[in-house]
Amino acid sequence: MRSDAPIPNTLVPAASGIVLNKKGNILLHKRSDNHLWSLPGSVMELGETIEQTIIREVKEETGFDVVVKKCVGIYTDPRHIIAYTDGEVRQQFSICFECNITKDELRISNESTQIDFFTFDEVEKLELHPAQRISIDDFHHARERAYIR
Repeated sequence: MRSDAPIPNTLVPAASGIVLNKKGNILLHKRSDNHLWSLPGSVMELGETIEQTIIREVKEETGFDVVVKKCVGIYTDPRHIIAYTDGEVRQQFSICFECNITKDELRISNESTQIDFFTFDEVEKLELHPAQRISIDDFHHARERAYIR
């Protein structure tokens, strides 16, 4: 951890999804809060499973219905810290899943300004948070088992 990094005060389970179209392009949305491209996903809510979390989040943020295919990776790097304006300082705990689209109904939510599919080469040129890029790279270098970082 950087010496000037804030000390985390929460650990919140979250999920993100690698969602591909029939051409093999990856679904990303441009977040309205930080204006970076991102995988769909967010925090787990009480009363739901992590699988339900990613299914709900993909639907809320993009309009697509999905099913979970497999786990891409589990990301728990204690050096990945997110400080929020309300005083929350969160340590990363995120599980990334590969998902298949079951119903396409593209819709932009209030959390997004744009939604689009990109080739992996195009993703390299986009502004993404480094943690998002790690999940995408792990998926792109597909392995038989999930990454645990």
